[in-house]
Amino acid sequence: MLLDFEKPIAELEAKLEDMKKIAQESDVDVKDAVKSLEARIKNLKKETFGNLTRWQRVQLSRHPERPYTLDYIYEMSDDFVELHGDRTVKDDKAIVGGFATINKQTFMIIGQQKGRNTKQRQMRNFGMANPEGYRKALRLMKLAEKFNKPIITLIDTPGAFPGLEAEERGQGEAIARNLKEMFMLKVPVICIVIGEGASGGALGIAIGDRVFMLENTWYSVISPENCSTILWRSWDYKEQAAEAMRVTAHDMLDLKLIDGIINEPLGGAHVDLKAMTKELKKVIMEHIKELLQKTPEERIEQRIDKFCKMGVVKE
Repeated sequence: MLLDFEKPIAELEAKLEDMKKIAQESDVDVKDAVKSLEARIKNLKKETFGNLTRWQRVQLSRHPERPYTLDYIYEMSDDFVELHGDRTVKDDKAIVGGFATINKQTFMIIGQQKGRNTKQRQMRNFGMANPEGYRKALRLMKLAEKFNKPIITLIDTPGAFPGLEAEERGQGEAIARNLKEMFMLKVPVICIVIGEGASGGALGIAIGDRVFMLENTWYSVISPENCSTILWRSWDYKEQAAEAMRVTAHDMLDLKLIDGIINEPLGGAHVDLKAMTKELKKVIMEHIKELLQKTPEERIEQRIDKFCKMGVVKE
């Protein structure tokens, strides 16, 4: 699937493939033409992806080929033992988690998981967790705390599931409890938005010592489409909503709501999973080393101060 702004690049890449095919099937020398076209494609990519609008970054965060939580876990960990269930209702497959080893350091990794096809999306509920998903996440966090293992959360959700049954089982309470408990965790917590970071559904696993966003992701209290629906009674103004809401990683950094941006390969995270994962691992290991040098009391105090400063205005 190609996004609208990717189509001119795809057309040039198709021409390049045709040119290479001609060179293989005949004696025509097209080396100079190939080099020229490759340079043109590279420049077009830099220009396109260096000047994306906020709405285009939202679109890129939802790219169907974009890596999901399990893709990153399997790529960057030496092993992964998935743990299931909240010990109350059931195992919510919209949230996955378990112990994994990265560079000989054991972590508890928790994140939202979307599906690749219709069957998987139904099973994963499109990455929208029910209350039991957040309770499972909290159970795993407490397990990590018990064994003194750092926690990594990977955020990628269009929001917590808004269904009646979710509300009946205490969706708001489950998310609120997670917020409270995550502030008081004695182990280091690193949170990374890898795709969509929508509303309390994202925030329910996003209270940490360090919060990062991948370059082409978004983080906001509401999606641009839903904001457009509320303000203009139509989805047609989603681009204006995205601009007004300032939802991108660069916006969040400017507003001091996150600690840093993790660069993606040119074209997006889906273009090169290995390169993206390498960058992800690098950031995780750098900051976990720093956080492990602090006492639990220092981390908790700094974590609380960090979030208390958000939204404070002095006149």
